[in-house]
Amino acid sequence: MDRNGSFPANIADIPSEPDDALAGVTVIVCSSCRDETGSDAHPRAGALLAEDTRRAASGEKIRIHTVECLGNCKRRLSAALLRDGCWSYVFGDLDTTSGADLVAGAKLFATSTDGLIPWRGRPDSLKRGLVARIPPLDLLKDRS
Repeated sequence: MDRNGSFPANIADIPSEPDDALAGVTVIVCSSCRDETGSDAHPRAGALLAEDTRRAASGEKIRIHTVECLGNCKRRLSAALLRDGCWSYVFGDLDTTSGADLVAGAKLFATSTDGLIPWRGRPDSLKRGLVARIPPLDLLKDRS
């Protein structure tokens, strides 16, 4: 990995099978997120997004996990995409039907040679909804 957090193409770990690459990506969905009205109704909108994401990922080797809160409440429905040794992404302003977009983003992430989700081809909800990009811990270990 370069000092700027990029993975040079000649060093990147490029799996031989796309399915293997997908196994390295995790989608985390905030199951406690409320809808735009702030309703306490159950199931919560975040739980519906998690279920939609699981449906969209059916048959794929993408890990889908839920957490109680991603702390992104002002941006409503939230999710994160993680890949070992790569930058992590947090998204907000999603809909209960954004599961297919999260899976599409996970596929782009899995096949990326530089450890970043490419902008081109990224679903609009993942362009508009980007909240944060977090560097891998390995990038920060040697810095003071």
